This record gives sequence, C-alpha cells and structure tokens, in this order.
Amino acid sequence: FLDEPTAGVDVELRRDMWDMVRKLRESGVTIILTTHYIEEAEEMADRVGIIRKGKIIMVDDKDAMMARLGRTEAHITLARPLTELPPALAAYPVELEAGGTSLCYRGGDGTGKGREEVADLTKALIASGIDYVGIDVRESSLEDIFVSLLGDEEEQAA
Repeated sequence: FLDEPTAGVDVELRRDMWDMVRKLRESGVTIILTTHYIEEAEEMADRVGIIRKGKIIMVDDKDAMMARLGRTEAHITLARPLTELPPALAAYPVELEAGGTSLCYRGGDGTGKGREEVADLTKALIASGIDYVGIDVRESSLEDIFVSLLGDEEEQAA
C-alpha cells in the first residue's frame, strides 16, 4: 500500500521511486496506490478507482475507462478557408473555427475509435478537394476524464 508516496519529494527521488514501483509491478506484485497526481496514475496503473468525498464512484481497467469515457479532439488547419462545411463532412462531428481556417473534430466518445474517424475525415476532405496543412490530434487524458466525471456528478447533485 502506497499512500501519496511522491508528495513532497524531489524530481530525482520521484523518478527512482517510480522505477522501483515499476519493477515490483513487473515482478507480479500488486500495488495499491493513492495519489492526487493523476498523471502518475495514468502512467502506472492497470486499474483506477475514483473516490469523491469518501465514496467510490468508479473502479475500472484504466484502458477500458479511457476508451469508454475518453474522446478524441483534432484540429485540422486548412490550406484555404471555408465559408461553410461541405455536405460530405455532415456525418462527422466537426465545426469550422478561426474564421473558416480550421476544422475542429470532437468525437470518438465512448467508442475508442476517434483516431480512426479522424483518418476517415481526412480522406473525406481529400475526396472533396479540400487541402489541409496540419493536423493536431489529442486524446483525453485520465485527468480530463476525472474532471469530467466529477463535473457530471456535481451537476447531478445540484
């Protein structure tokens, strides 16, 4: 059982501690860890439990949780601005942004297939004769999911 093991330690000690925990985990040791550093949980955990006000609100396999509750966001910088979305893009959860110079895709919610859909979207752009010069794709982090869960629960309580 590790309760906030890296709270207040320097960067070098934190790295060494995580190396030791990783080796224990790889050898088959079960480690129960509490942390407020969500990026550490995302890096190290196989299963994640979320506790709010002393109540467990969710426990699940980390990858399954991230696929089910995560989303993909992609910003596609267009070579030339668009004034409206062409009909070929109507099936995708996209919006024009930045004066028509950028498309923003927000999807993959609960499917884990956001990156596939972004790839399909780029093919639809090319098929429609729409050129682009850049794509920035970002998947939800465990922290994004955590904040979303707590926000949803607070809204339900209100």
